[in-house]
Amino acid sequence: QVQLVESGGGLVQPGGSLRLSCAASRITFGFATMTWYRQSPGKEREMVAVLTWSGTSNYADSVKGRFTISRDNAKNMVYLQMNKLKPEDTAVYYCNAAGIEGNAWGQGTQVTVSS
Repeated sequence: QVQLVESGGGLVQPGGSLRLSCAASRITFGFATMTWYRQSPGKEREMVAVLTWSGTSNYADSVKGRFTISRDNAKNMVYLQMNKLKPEDTAVYYCNAAGIEGNAWGQGTQVTVSS
């Protein structure tokens, strides 16, 4: 069974930066599409950034130019570098893997942007 563990969340002031990490195990990582989602209270879960196994990335309009998704296939890791954070970025951020073993979710990590 695929396991995903997110880390790196926390409290940051507006304009600040955070780097989220997602460690994947029990997965053919090199062939998985990795996606970061987020969910705020009262809102539906939304896609933030996706990175395919072939290296194609895509971002939600709200984070383009501020967030960057990357992966290290040797370490089975995916990252989300978040810069110029805004209060509206406050949410629980989830890592998702879609690949040979199916679809899997992490437990989420809280990001709070507040002064």
